[in-house]
Amino acid sequence: MSKLKIAVQKSGRLHEDSMKILKDVGISIDNGKDQLKASARNFPLEVFYLRNGDIPQYLRDGVVDAAIIGENVLIEKGQDIAIIEKLGFSTCKVSVAVPKSFKYKCISDLQGKRIATSYPNTVNQFLKSNEVEANLHIINGSVEIAPNIGLADAIVDIVSSGSTLFKNNLKEVEVILKSEAVLAASPLISEENQAILDRLQFRFQSVLKGRQSKYVLLNAPDEKLNDIIKILPGMKSPTVLPLAEKGWSSIHSVINKNEFWEIIDELKANGAQGILVCPIDNMVI
Repeated sequence: MSKLKIAVQKSGRLHEDSMKILKDVGISIDNGKDQLKASARNFPLEVFYLRNGDIPQYLRDGVVDAAIIGENVLIEKGQDIAIIEKLGFSTCKVSVAVPKSFKYKCISDLQGKRIATSYPNTVNQFLKSNEVEANLHIINGSVEIAPNIGLADAIVDIVSSGSTLFKNNLKEVEVILKSEAVLAASPLISEENQAILDRLQFRFQSVLKGRQSKYVLLNAPDEKLNDIIKILPGMKSPTVLPLAEKGWSSIHSVINKNEFWEIIDELKANGAQGILVCPIDNMVI
């Protein structure tokens, strides 16, 4: 039986988040410490633990069929690789940072400056689009120390919380791109493994929809039902059930978690009581 070969980053936050979503979609991985490859017990899947920067070439060559990878890495090294699903976790930015003493006003201040980065293609494209010429120093590793040791005037690197910049006396001045984890597919994937990938992607979509939503149950007086239903459209429409107490109903619906507090405020203002909010593990539509 054919197995889908999927690559994930072998360490770091993206690795942890990738393994979590595989677990959340019900896939059990038999992986011991320091293994480079592991098989799933209950799904036709093999996981390859690889360096993030190597994954685009493995996809290109068909060594793996798919990958969970940072979008920023594909922009830098794999623009020919198809992204089939954005996964919404491991978000970050690729940004320009300079020493706090640098009196930065606009992108033209980088003209003729030395920039240290692990993302030369991304930086060159950014500079070209802004008609700025600079000297790039390609560094694999701790880019943020380059200004402190006199190697560069600025850096371009991944920024998550900004704490690393702060510790190295740097400030973020330009955001080149925003990135998140994505599911990418090899251009050489077989028809049989594409079918397995489609099943995996469907599971991912169900989990992601669940993560973005909340299940809401509440009680409301019948005279307020129409007003409350307008606030809670649900996936199609809310479920309304009569309560034992005459003149009252129970309403069940799904809301977007990003609109949670605004909707709760509206519900309360329109007479809703006993509001219960629950997380959703999976949402199949």
